[in-house]
Formats: sequence, structure tokens, C-alpha cells
Amino acid sequence: MKKLTSILTVALLIGGITVLLTGCKEKSGTQTEPSSSDMDTMTEQAEDMADEQTVCPVMGGPVNKDIFVEYQGKKVYFCCPGCEETFLKDPDKYISKLPQFQN
Repeated sequence: MKKLTSILTVALLIGGITVLLTGCKEKSGTQTEPSSSDMDTMTEQAEDMADEQTVCPVMGGPVNKDIFVEYQGKKVYFCCPGCEETFLKDPDKYISKLPQFQN
């Protein structure tokens, strides 16, 4: 269910960005189409937003981006000092709560 929600979120973000870009007009009054590189950038940004961690996996509070550990090549953020040690003692217990590990 979380994966479906993430996919739908990404699709909605891409659709919204596409509507915004295709609706923009040049000074001549003609509409412009986004390039394929623009679409690739928008897709990456939408995926990053869908994968952004906002909740501490240990305590459940909002994350502080200054408190994190690198785990399996990805940053895991925490709400307060001490949570990172708890996470590292048993990371498998918390992985399912982290959007960056759901893909």
C-alpha cells in the first residue's frame, strides 16, 4: 500500500509539474513543450520528494536534518541525539518506516 501511495504521489507531482510547464507561454504567445531533459529532471525531483524522510524512525518525531547516519549508502535522519545509536543497534527493526528504503 505504501508503494502504491508513493507511485501515485510521484505521478501526481509529475502531472502537476507538466501542466505548469506546458501552460507557460513565451512572449510571442506560443506554448512551449518541456524538453526530455526537463522531464527527466522533474521526474527525479518528484521521486526525491516522495522518498524524503520527515519522521524519525525511532521516536516518531519530526527529523532534524543535522542528526543522521549513513546506512547502506543513504542518509537516515533522526529527531534527537541518541536515536542514531538505537537505530544502529537494530536497523532492520526500523527500515520499513523509512521511505528511502522502500524502492
